[in-house]
Amino acid sequence: MIRVNRSGFGRLLSMRALGELAPGLLLTGAIALAAYAAEWMKVHLTNDAVLENLVLAILIGMIFRSTVKLPEYFEPGIRFAAKALLEAAIVLLGASISLQALEAVGLLTILGITCIVGLSIVFSYSIGRGLGLHHKLALLVACGNSICGNSAIVAAAPVIRAEASDVAASIAFTAILGIAIVLGLPLLMGAFSLDAARYGTLAGLTVYAVPQVLAAAQPGGLIAVQTGALVKLVRVMLLGPVLILLGVLTARGNTEQAGTRIAWRAVVPWFIIGFGLMVALRSAEVIPLSMVEPINRVSGFLTVLSMAGLGLAVDIRKLANACSKVMAAALLSVLALTAMSLVFVKLISL
Repeated sequence: MIRVNRSGFGRLLSMRALGELAPGLLLTGAIALAAYAAEWMKVHLTNDAVLENLVLAILIGMIFRSTVKLPEYFEPGIRFAAKALLEAAIVLLGASISLQALEAVGLLTILGITCIVGLSIVFSYSIGRGLGLHHKLALLVACGNSICGNSAIVAAAPVIRAEASDVAASIAFTAILGIAIVLGLPLLMGAFSLDAARYGTLAGLTVYAVPQVLAAAQPGGLIAVQTGALVKLVRVMLLGPVLILLGVLTARGNTEQAGTRIAWRAVVPWFIIGFGLMVALRSAEVIPLSMVEPINRVSGFLTVLSMAGLGLAVDIRKLANACSKVMAAALLSVLALTAMSLVFVKLISL
């Protein structure tokens, strides 16, 4: 599992601890920079970014680990990047969410989006389990499909204590499928006679990442783009409640097995509290709008670093064994989500 010393960032207070972490952190940093460089080359040579830096960091990390035998002294830094830096990135992610945006969506639409996300998680998880995925991998695919793709996967992973190989598998295939959704979704606009607002709602409900939502909604015009962004924001806001629920269920399962009481620290880890605090600060405008983009960039870089650490912890042979099942689960899950979303946009048009 992805674990580091409980003291987390407190380890950095010691020069000795910093020395222990340095080799692994330098290696993950090098892989992260290689991922950024590969993405830049892909964009400038082919004018597209089918593989984003986050996915590239995992792939480069896995390939490096599979071809180079790393000395033991790299491990502390790799584990720290994979867990502590990931948790810090989740906290910073909260700064991009403001509760005021909910006013522009409307209560009925918010309730509908919440129901769709909840049903999608249940359906996606059931599909994954039915195809033979184990509990944690099925949960990661369900969260990624139902909420916000890679961000939901990396946020849920430490809560349910997922294996690095499970995170890598779910992110890799969710990322590939995310591109396919962006390319295929505009076909549904004409097939189901969707106007700009309804098509934007469909894009916000089904597409994974925010930039992908904007790209998918673009054929519907400005109204579709604005609507898609708002609906997507509501989906992202549901990440916090979902993480808390997963924390409760995971802690309950662990305590039932051990015959002990639930530890609230396990139910609501520090980074979920930090995520909620950042949302509150942004909503109260303590964090000004001008700071959101710089904070998002820092959060994004920490996430890429952590994905490099995850990649360095993955046995590529284990990943290969799960390929077909994960891809099938992700594909069937997104088809179910799209079907539910189409029904929803048709109903709200009445």
